[in-house]
Amino acid sequence: MPARSSLFPGLKLSVLVFAACGLNLAAHAQTPVAASAHTLDRTLVIDGLGKGVAPLDGPWQFHVGDDPAWAAPGFDDSNWEQLTSDKTWGAQGHPSYTGFAWYRRTIRITPAPCADANVALLIPIIDDAYELYWNGVKVGQYGKLPPYPIVYEGIPNQTFGLGPIRSGVLAVRVWKFALASNDPDNLGGFERMPLIGSPSAIAAERGNRDYKWLQSQQFRFGLTSLYALVALLSFVAWLRDRNQWLLFWMSLYALMLTMDVLLIGMRLSYPFEIGQLLVQVAIAIRETSGWFLLIWLLQLHEHPKLVRCTRLAAIIGITSATIDGCLSFLYPDFISAVQMQIADAVTTFPAVTFECIPAALVAYAIFKRRRLDSTRWLVAILAFLNSTVYAVENISVQGVRYTHWTLGDKIEAPLFTVVGNNFSLPTILRTLLFLSIVYAVIRYTIDNRRRQHAMEREFQNARELQQVLVPENLPALAGFNLTSAYRPAQEVGGDFFQIIPLEEGSTLIVLGDVSGKGLKAAMAVSMIVGAVRTLVETTSRPAEILAGLNRRLFGRLQGGFATAVALRLDSDGTCTISCAGHPAPYVNDEELIFPGTLPLGVLPKATFEESRFQMGERDQLALYTDGLLEARSQNGDLYSFARLKTLFATRPTAEQAAQAAVNFGQDDDITVLTLTRVAVNA
Repeated sequence: MPARSSLFPGLKLSVLVFAACGLNLAAHAQTPVAASAHTLDRTLVIDGLGKGVAPLDGPWQFHVGDDPAWAAPGFDDSNWEQLTSDKTWGAQGHPSYTGFAWYRRTIRITPAPCADANVALLIPIIDDAYELYWNGVKVGQYGKLPPYPIVYEGIPNQTFGLGPIRSGVLAVRVWKFALASNDPDNLGGFERMPLIGSPSAIAAERGNRDYKWLQSQQFRFGLTSLYALVALLSFVAWLRDRNQWLLFWMSLYALMLTMDVLLIGMRLSYPFEIGQLLVQVAIAIRETSGWFLLIWLLQLHEHPKLVRCTRLAAIIGITSATIDGCLSFLYPDFISAVQMQIADAVTTFPAVTFECIPAALVAYAIFKRRRLDSTRWLVAILAFLNSTVYAVENISVQGVRYTHWTLGDKIEAPLFTVVGNNFSLPTILRTLLFLSIVYAVIRYTIDNRRRQHAMEREFQNARELQQVLVPENLPALAGFNLTSAYRPAQEVGGDFFQIIPLEEGSTLIVLGDVSGKGLKAAMAVSMIVGAVRTLVETTSRPAEILAGLNRRLFGRLQGGFATAVALRLDSDGTCTISCAGHPAPYVNDEELIFPGTLPLGVLPKATFEESRFQMGERDQLALYTDGLLEARSQNGDLYSFARLKTLFATRPTAEQAAQAAVNFGQDDDITVLTLTRVAVNA
């Protein structure tokens, strides 16, 4: 099986602890003194059994293998070896043994006066599944034995009623599951001594033990509740802003910590095979989400090769963990214990190897000299320490039944205990790491919110600026009906147009598009509009205006460019037009033909040609940016010149033309300007 879980279990509601406290007080008030017990000729004699409990201590007859006849009370087990019930058979001469084995004990009870006629048993953990026989009759079981085994893990303190017994043979038929790669050799059978007593005393003893277990889990329960809360809040915050991937990985990481506890720390009765599969997958997802959480906290997400390598490791890790978890379903029907152990070692290897990834990410951040605040460096340091301790611990327990290394046990040994809660070095490091991550994420969220507010203020300023650059109120042009429409793809776009009256009664119209979007494009537009206003003071020729714009823009667009069309419209309908890499306007449904030209800002010196045409009555001239032409449907189809020709044939207003492109599928800023000749001067 994989390396030990890197986090401790624990999730319970506080009410359970308070309920258990009440149970414990009742148990202490009612638990009587145990009866005396001694061994006579291999028979456990219990004198004066009344309301108390007595341990089934001393030597038990023990034999490996399986034979249903061994349950019979008259079976001669005198040649069997003897083991005690306070330790496993692995610790008593049968290391690494798996499969069937039997325990037998002859018991004689002398009840106390006025004692309850019925007797009950309390059986602590028996590794793994077992059946109980009293005088050859099966009186209970936990799990199921082969040929269709069902094993439960970590569910101790089972109670069984034996009825009004006085003497007989108690036989326990045990089946031990195959060992995993990190299992020691001292497993199998009884782990703690069973007890016998009256039903009320056994129930009180079980309640007392359950209370002590709950008390020992208080810290784990509280921390796991924090895991769940952090997972929920992080996920809700991520849903509000899907670009905040740090919050997504924080949510997944905390959720897997919670799932880890639910699966292995709640004493839930589900089959071992299902539990192993779910635990392995949950641990793998938790580890991989922790990697990506570190990548975002250490600001390494800007390195695509590192992200790809981490993603590949995540796929390998989760896949191998899934395969590893499925091995339990194959044993013992399809693979033997040896085959399972070999496969387990192979599928565990990636998990053990990838435990160094957090340390590697921290080292990479240091190598790249990332400028991180103290909070993130604290996370990095704790992640490095946690990863190192976790890796050393898990590597030391792989194959421990052969190496007999004790380093893993020493690392997990409690450093101190508080109200029954043990605190080991891994527990302390894991807790500090999680709390530092939570604090770092909170700091990140607050800082990110500040940056968003600052950007929103900048965008608000840009929108206000653009309202000046793209006029909302159009001037009246004698003899022409003028309409306009502007639809930015983002809050701030890169399209622009200006309508400037000239002294001789003509009008200059400049419409264009700056490469890119957002605030950067808007600032370039403000520079262009200012330059146009300046150039108009010295010339009204469209070609000269475009040439002047080109000189001013060259080297100032940071690798970008701008397209534009300049039009001088005279009162008699004469139009003089020049184009700089911009889509050609339409007159009615016919596209104007221009010689090929470069956009503005590409070359330091560029010349532009002018064309002249006459607009007749009811003729419509349509100027537009490429966002209209390049609208894209959900199927990926462009709006195209064919649709554009059909659209302008209907003589639409600018708003109608822009809306047609938006309905088709807007992909870029869209600006449309139409001029319709409504009267001809005499």
